[in-house]
Amino acid sequence: MTYPEFQDNCMADPRLGLNELEAGLAVARRASFRQAAIDLDVSTTALSNTIAKLEASLETRLFNRTTRSVSLTEAGTLYLQQVGPALQDVRAALEAVRSHNAGPSGVLRINAFASAARAALLPLVLEFLQRYPKVHIDLVTEGRLVDIVADGFDLGVRSASLVPSDMIVIPLGQPQRYAVVGSPAYFEQHGRPLTPADLLHHQCLRIRLPNGAIFPWHFERAGEVTRLDISGPLTLDESSVAKTVVQAGVGLGFFLEQDVLAEIEAGQFERVLEDWTPPRDNLCLYYPNRRNPSAALKAFTALARGNLPSKD
Repeated sequence: MTYPEFQDNCMADPRLGLNELEAGLAVARRASFRQAAIDLDVSTTALSNTIAKLEASLETRLFNRTTRSVSLTEAGTLYLQQVGPALQDVRAALEAVRSHNAGPSGVLRINAFASAARAALLPLVLEFLQRYPKVHIDLVTEGRLVDIVADGFDLGVRSASLVPSDMIVIPLGQPQRYAVVGSPAYFEQHGRPLTPADLLHHQCLRIRLPNGAIFPWHFERAGEVTRLDISGPLTLDESSVAKTVVQAGVGLGFFLEQDVLAEIEAGQFERVLEDWTPPRDNLCLYYPNRRNPSAALKAFTALARGNLPSKD
């Protein structure tokens, strides 16, 4: 479905500036005036007035508002889909001009899940900031999968199999592995599982995904694949809390290997079923193909590929 009158109004009205367009996108992404106002560093009253001006200029209602929620109208959904990428192109073009002589500057927004940010992305970010102190990196870590274009991110980090096919991809770090771990006290009391099926007789921590589903434990050896919907005393959705519970001897946990290596090396955790947890997908940095990428984005992706010129 298309809305030619919406597109015509948006392009033709000279009263609409970048501030109004940015405000509309912020509310659309956050589905909250309060959260969008925080992002934009303005008051909710000022933001509400800006959105009223935007909708009046477009002669189109973008948001359904109640006292408890904000949701997109059909026109609002179209606004997010079309104006969001277009505005990113405008920002990138302006930044390219600004950086022509001064070098990379501005803001890079990156979305990643927490363990990827710690293991693979953070060293890259720290090196980049040393080289380009005029660039500010806004790193958002979350478990849910997002559309980085619609949500206003320049880059994302995910497992290779989760990256959309139309993105440019740069591999990061080593392939991931899962690890089943427990405390020495737990194994002393309950014994050690020798096969994945043995886990059905152990206390295991259940993992809740961002969409509310329970994550099955995955195992593979010599072509044999097993997925277990385990049971146990506790369901959790945060890795650091789960590690505390495992350390207390309450049950076994299923983690990404890099999240528990320090505890394994310190003897706080013991690993089992290691031959059933082979390497999985590589982590990847990914981003959309844009006509005018900013100088900061070009420098960051060059560093990620390992072909950035020396600082000397």
